[in-house]
Amino acid sequence: MVVNYASSKAGADAVVKRITGNGGKALAVQADVSKLEDIQRLFAATNSAYGRLDILVNSAGIYEFAPLEGITADHFHRQFNLNVLGLLFTTQEAVKLMDGNGGSIINISSMVGRMPVPSASVYSATKAAVDAITVALAGELDPRRSA
Repeated sequence: MVVNYASSKAGADAVVKRITGNGGKALAVQADVSKLEDIQRLFAATNSAYGRLDILVNSAGIYEFAPLEGITADHFHRQFNLNVLGLLFTTQEAVKLMDGNGGSIINISSMVGRMPVPSASVYSATKAAVDAITVALAGELDPRRSA
């Protein structure tokens, strides 16, 4: 298992210790999944350690609530770059390591994607995008399983 972390090495190392302490194999890799270079490095480490990938859990995400007048380009891009673009790029890299033999991709979303709340328009939009991407990619990637 590869445990990705953005900033908490101690937390990731604790997860790795629990896994290896129970007989599993794991390593921690630091990568900011809002950055393509970091994503590529994360999956290169995964490939080097395991040679393939069976399951990807896209759980990285941030939320910043702001009323309409508080929304800035930085506020928007910070959330979309991690919550949406990062999810797409990690999925691209994961599929390369799944090599058509099947695998699972789990995308973590939120109810606010379908039921937005006040001051969460940008965050809600990212989670609605995650829901739409999940449905679209399920149809796109499923035929590759037997290819």
